[in-house]
Amino acid sequence: MGTLVFAAKVEDVKEGEILPLILQETPIALTRVNGEVRAFGDICTHDDGPLAEGYIEDRCVVCPRHGAKFDLETGKPTFPAVKPIPIYRVVIQGDEVWIEMPEASLL
Repeated sequence: MGTLVFAAKVEDVKEGEILPLILQETPIALTRVNGEVRAFGDICTHDDGPLAEGYIEDRCVVCPRHGAKFDLETGKPTFPAVKPIPIYRVVIQGDEVWIEMPEASLL
């Protein structure tokens, strides 16, 4: 289990829009799909571009550079991307959005 980190106010996460953030030095983006807040890694695994500059379509974020789609429940990509993006657990506490960040490696 990771650590919960404050990300945004619930009202700042709009349906179908993408809110880019940096949490613990990690690029993350928030969106709302069918009323549910989703959090995902904001870096395309195909070319390292910012997914927050893309758009939301059918429960996926679409990369603006080459059109790869990433499922916002699983992180699973479509071509040309082959590696999934991280999906983060979202916790709503009152009017705040908290994201579960993974524990840092002990290496």
